[in-house]
Amino acid sequence: MEGCGNSRNLFKKLQTLPLTLQYMISVLMFVVQNTNLFSTNIEYHNIDTRQRSNLYLPQANLTIYQKAAYYLQIKIFNNLPLQIRIVAGNQKKFKIALKKILCTCSFYAMEECLRQS
Repeated sequence: MEGCGNSRNLFKKLQTLPLTLQYMISVLMFVVQNTNLFSTNIEYHNIDTRQRSNLYLPQANLTIYQKAAYYLQIKIFNNLPLQIRIVAGNQKKFKIALKKILCTCSFYAMEECLRQS
């Protein structure tokens, strides 16, 4: 796995992101640019919880639906740190904050990166 560490350092040196993280940025920018397609938890119930500002994640029993783009977008967005979700109203600030946190992420897999935040 020595080559893997070298490629990570190269990505950092070139100030670019691996393909999976570039995909994550594209997915999250779609969410921010199309907020009218998504609902928040507070719109579905009046209970004042910590997740009230999260996007509503529809219940899905089928794995194929859980792996679909719509479901994945919501899941990724809801796992972002609060300080990034707060600036989602400003697309430019959101993208800058998102890239900043993803550049510090030392993992390639999206799931691992989301667990880190």
